Amino acid sequence: MIWKVLSCLVRMLPLVKVHSPEVRAGKRYLCDPLKPLVMGAEMISFLLQSYPYERMLKIRKRNLSPSLVTYYKKPLLLHQGHMQWLFDYEGRRYLDLFAGVVTVSVGHCHPKVTAAAQKQLGRLWHTTNLYMHPSIQEYVEKLAALLPDPLKVVYLTNSGSEANDLAMFMARIYTRNFDLICFRGGYHGGSPYTLGLTCIGSYKHGVANAFGCQSTMLPDVFRGPWGGSHCRDSLVQTIRKCSCSQGCCEANDQYIEQFKDTLSTCVPKAIAGFIAEPIQGVNGVIQYPKRFLKEAFQLVRERGGVCIADEVQTGFGRTGSHFWGFQTHGVVPDIVTMAKGIGNGFPMAAVVTTPEIANSLAQNLHFNTFGGNPMACVVGSAVLDAIAEDGLQKNSKEVGTYMLLEFAKLREKFEIIGDVRGKGLMIGIEMVKNKDSCEPLPAEEMSQIWEDCKDMGVLMGRGGIYNQTFRVKPPMCITKQDAAFAAEVFHAALMRHLERTVAS
Repeated sequence: MIWKVLSCLVRMLPLVKVHSPEVRAGKRYLCDPLKPLVMGAEMISFLLQSYPYERMLKIRKRNLSPSLVTYYKKPLLLHQGHMQWLFDYEGRRYLDLFAGVVTVSVGHCHPKVTAAAQKQLGRLWHTTNLYMHPSIQEYVEKLAALLPDPLKVVYLTNSGSEANDLAMFMARIYTRNFDLICFRGGYHGGSPYTLGLTCIGSYKHGVANAFGCQSTMLPDVFRGPWGGSHCRDSLVQTIRKCSCSQGCCEANDQYIEQFKDTLSTCVPKAIAGFIAEPIQGVNGVIQYPKRFLKEAFQLVRERGGVCIADEVQTGFGRTGSHFWGFQTHGVVPDIVTMAKGIGNGFPMAAVVTTPEIANSLAQNLHFNTFGGNPMACVVGSAVLDAIAEDGLQKNSKEVGTYMLLEFAKLREKFEIIGDVRGKGLMIGIEMVKNKDSCEPLPAEEMSQIWEDCKDMGVLMGRGGIYNQTFRVKPPMCITKQDAAFAAEVFHAALMRHLERTVAS
């Protein structure tokens, strides 16, 4: 135990010596955790003089919207990133397990993506897409090749909210129906349209938003009314037991009946569509029973609706076994939306659909000023290259599996870990008062564990209806050594929590 704590402390020492990033395995760029690329002493001195921490806080409180909340009691002031690492204004290093809310896919300041962006900056920043420029054609061809037929028509936008907004519009224009179905606990954006699909109370503002959006029961096999030992597509199942025979899932059957009930009572006989994340992200990495989406898609299509897969968090190889999350369910949607990891932090997003659905939108003018601009397309293309050349889908599977199983070991040891779930590098750790009640761990205790992890050099996200789940979704370049370090830190934070509990 002593060496683990020492390891955590060593990794948190301010680092001021400049190193070059190590280049390993041919073209694969990985940062040696003991030799990161960090700012030099002169840069730290400059930052301390020019951007004092208290001044930054004062400016933020005075000039930024109060709705922009910050993580941690003492918010981080970050200055630099390299691959899976972030560095604050004092040169302190953090292993980034949240990736800018699941956005940094191939790594902070990835050399290949950075070089492509720098080259394009000197050539052409922006022109209207009413003209042609090479990068948009190159990018959409490359992206479409990664999707199954007939998903071959690409619309480029600027954010996930905008992509889902457009997908809703497409569904209604194409079907000439209005009502859309979504899952409770789903997050699909914060625009007035998409807020109708976002079913998390903290995002609701008490004002009218998109009409015609109906939520249905979330098939959550851990916290929902039904669940068992073999429900989800994960190496780690819930602690709930069941007597289902091979190939059967009673929980799935019950949740499908609830979906049918929604179709029978809450929407007209003809609907516009159904939207779902292959794995819910903001709600804490919720996985459905294995057959659910396939059966739900069939029911929706019988009502004339289209099926929309929200790949904003699950896409681009993050689940490991497949490039797209919907592929893990054995389905092909009619519309796919994507953002976040598509640009590794550059603001871009996309909607991909079939020629038939696309043609329905072409009856009238649809235009996006910045969607598909040269900078975005070059960055997006470089991201796709990096995923392929660095083997990041395979890395997501291998490192994600290792990390998931390491966290699962902690579930057996600590009563307050109710569930560990996920696939690839998309992992949720749901915290409870105890395994019998499964009541969410109180917010104050969650925050203490979270702060302890940060103090030992690991940044994690939080999610869930009750903010009770730690979200682990790092840049896909993370290594097994990093994963082991993360598990050690989380274990140490849980031990501290146990000591506090005993002392009180």
